Amino acid sequence: MLSPKEYKALTDADLLQRYKASEELHILGELYNRYMSMVFGVCLKYLKDREESRDAVMQIFEKLVRTLKEHEVTHFKSWLYATARNHCLMHLRARKGKNFEEISPFLMEEGGSPHLEDGVDLEENLSQLEKCIGTLAAEQKQCVELFYLQQKCYKEIVDATGHDFNKVKSYIQNGKRNLKLCMEQHG
Repeated sequence: MLSPKEYKALTDADLLQRYKASEELHILGELYNRYMSMVFGVCLKYLKDREESRDAVMQIFEKLVRTLKEHEVTHFKSWLYATARNHCLMHLRARKGKNFEEISPFLMEEGGSPHLEDGVDLEENLSQLEKCIGTLAAEQKQCVELFYLQQKCYKEIVDATGHDFNKVKSYIQNGKRNLKLCMEQHG
């Protein structure tokens, strides 16, 4: 077993590899400590409540114990950021009654969308989002669902779909743009 100083000297990839091999929580704890303030910041940005954000930070750590065994993560920091964001969005969705901009910031550009009024029912927005996802080209739909809903990284999507990396990236970007346009038209 390494000393705490030796663990701090290891890269994220080294720590991930050691955690997957041993499943020792102190290794994951060292890795998570590096980015805990980032995770808290993401949670605070979306949840807008310090206590809820603290709870979310712990829930995300508990989630990592399971999900890191199942996922091949190459860029831990960006993957963790996306995981934290998605956790908060799902929390907001479960809470209901929030504006759609808070639920799906990946669809709406900064400043919000003028066509949505305060008090719009969340379920209507989510229903419309599902309809808009259904209008995407098959490749875009598949890649958008894998990336945003199943939290797969580009490499995992490449492996699952057989599309090359640039195609996957293009399908996700174009799908995101098409979803935004669809939501604006039918909002």
